[in-house]
Amino acid sequence: MTHYVVPLSHRLHRIWIKPAFRMAFRVLARVRISGLHHIPLAGPYVAAINHISLYDPPLAVSFWPENLEVVGASDVFRKKGQGTLLRLYGVVPVHRGEYDRRLLETIFAILQSGRPLLIAPEGGRSHVPAMRRALPGIGYIVEHAHVPVLPVGLVGTTDDFWQRARRGERPHVEMRIGRPIVTPPASGSGTERRLARQTNADLVMRHIAGLLPAEYHGVYAGQAIPE
Repeated sequence: MTHYVVPLSHRLHRIWIKPAFRMAFRVLARVRISGLHHIPLAGPYVAAINHISLYDPPLAVSFWPENLEVVGASDVFRKKGQGTLLRLYGVVPVHRGEYDRRLLETIFAILQSGRPLLIAPEGGRSHVPAMRRALPGIGYIVEHAHVPVLPVGLVGTTDDFWQRARRGERPHVEMRIGRPIVTPPASGSGTERRLARQTNADLVMRHIAGLLPAEYHGVYAGQAIPE
């Protein structure tokens, strides 16, 4: 596996991107971060978030104590402004709905290089607080990378965040970081193995649900695993 090295240009841009977004959130909203002590002091892991809107990754990345590598939908790269920021930070593009061997190789290289990775298991924005069912991708990743998952619950990052902030409402946003979890091995082959990966993806989402208010649980209502 190729060793992953963050290009110098990305490292330099992150020096100003993270504090700039951190300041913007502090000015526009009332921000609360909890569970930072659950973040491993060393070694790779996957930080898994619920994904409501485009504000989720910037919130997580800007308040995270170390630089997260991030995967994001390739279609966002075509949007003026947003796409530029993604490129400057060094977000890895994901072509949703496609098998992308190069993407998987990049993800495994990131983790094998000891770097943390931010993923949204739902595979895209829900546009509503209620969570959708996870795709099995995160189950596949942790199975092969043998890394723990940090469930991360995001609250208040709804599509109307900017409208509310612009009106001076200073909406409440929160990032709640849970304890690292290790998913069970995915056994069997074929359909059985795919089902095991989906079960592990659902397990991650149930832990995220345990960090969130009941109205955020969506398809995982009644299945949340409390912190």
